[in-house]
Amino acid sequence: MPITVIIPAYNEERHLSGVLAPLKEIAEISQIIVVSDGSLDNTAQVALQWNVDVIDLPVNVGKGGAMAAGFYEAKEEVILFLDADLIGLTIQHIYDLIIPILVDEADMTVGVFERGRITTDMAQVVAPFLSGQRCLRRKWLKHINEWADAGFGIEAAMTIFAHQNQLRVQQVYLAEMSHVMKEEKYGIVRGFAYRMKMYWEIARKVRMGG
Repeated sequence: MPITVIIPAYNEERHLSGVLAPLKEIAEISQIIVVSDGSLDNTAQVALQWNVDVIDLPVNVGKGGAMAAGFYEAKEEVILFLDADLIGLTIQHIYDLIIPILVDEADMTVGVFERGRITTDMAQVVAPFLSGQRCLRRKWLKHINEWADAGFGIEAAMTIFAHQNQLRVQQVYLAEMSHVMKEEKYGIVRGFAYRMKMYWEIARKVRMGG
């Protein structure tokens, strides 16, 4: 069964190729969509070099809105979401995320970092429901509301939806993988402010119950 991959990306020209390279090796993936979410760097241009579909949003709409833009252009029934700043993504990681869906062992897989970096490992041990690495079928995504308003709370909204609808959710451990911390991308002050914004959007979505 063919798969669409959706990658929301904001100013990720330095990290995007590391995510796209292993994806291009997976035969089951028929479509890769990079959504440049109002990026101010060369994110869209880097994506185009990999011969993938690119949605270049003129303004930043937030993670949920970027994911929704990709979903509306997705062609396949099975959809894999990946963050654009992953470090150490491998072909095996990708198969670990998609195979339980393809063989109907799960309705949703959620990737959890393991033995990557202590900071990102601990964050996902505490709150695995915040992971952006997820695979599920289109039929479930069609019922998730308020994508655009969710922002960084979109993963929490997906987890809440799965719980409310009794979906079979399988955690997949992604060995020796992590992602770039916000403080590394933007500096301590701006990165901390960005992180607080992310936590606020997540908390709002959890408080609203999806």
